Amino acid sequence: MIHVLAIITTKPGQRDTVLDAFRANVPAVHAEEGCIEYGAAIDTDGVGPIQAPLGPDTFVVVEKWASLDALKAHAAAPHMAAYGARTKEHIVSRVIHVLSPT
Repeated sequence: MIHVLAIITTKPGQRDTVLDAFRANVPAVHAEEGCIEYGAAIDTDGVGPIQAPLGPDTFVVVEKWASLDALKAHAAAPHMAAYGARTKEHIVSRVIHVLSPT
């Protein structure tokens, strides 16, 4: 299994715009072969000092894929290219961590 954490930072005030496009794309991603988990997460309020907040313009995509090949197919999928084109002007940075369980 492959784990992915994608940390997306948007231009100020654009997180909801990007998340709307993300949510619209989720059903197509869930239908991909090898997709185990794919969803967005934002800071939880009220956690206190144990948290290092991402901030109001950042969200994390938590993904699990059955294999590296499934992840590579996901990255090349037409609906991902369309999502990227729709959101490109709103995104400041995208950091992707691809991880393997130990």
